[in-house]
Amino acid sequence: MGLTVERVLVPVDGSDESLEAVEYAVAVARRYDAAVHAVYVLGEEVVRGIEERAVDEAEISEDTEAFTGTVRGMGEAEGVDVSTSVAYGFSTKRKTTHPGSVILDTAEEIDADFLVIPREPLTGEPGEVLEKAAEYVLLYASQPVLSV
Repeated sequence: MGLTVERVLVPVDGSDESLEAVEYAVAVARRYDAAVHAVYVLGEEVVRGIEERAVDEAEISEDTEAFTGTVRGMGEAEGVDVSTSVAYGFSTKRKTTHPGSVILDTAEEIDADFLVIPREPLTGEPGEVLEKAAEYVLLYASQPVLSV
C-alpha cells in the first residue's frame, strides 16, 4: 500500500528558504495529484507590532498578499491548485501559540496528508519565523514531513 497524499501543507514566512520549500511542496503535489496549502506564519515582532498598532497592518497585508500571490503562481505554473492563509505565529495571550503549534494546528484544520517545511539558517531576521518551528514539527507531526 502506497502513500496517499491529497493536500500538502507548506508554511511560509516571506523568505527565500520558504519559496524553496514551496517548490518541493508543488513537486510532491504534482507527483500525487494533490493540492497545496501555504500558510504564511507571522512572527512575534510583526504580531506584537500589529497588536500595539506600531506597524501598518495594511502594509503587512500587502506584503503577505504579494508573497502568497507568488506562491499561487508557482503552483499554477505546474498545474497544481494552491490555496493560502495567514496565521499569527505568536500570541501575547496564549503561551502555547508558537510557529510550530500553528503549523501543526493548520495541518489538522485543513486535513493535510504531507508537510514540507523549510529549515532555515538562524539569521535573526524578524520576518523569518520558521527556523525554530522545523524541529518542533519534525518531532510532533502526525503526517510525513519533508524538511528542506
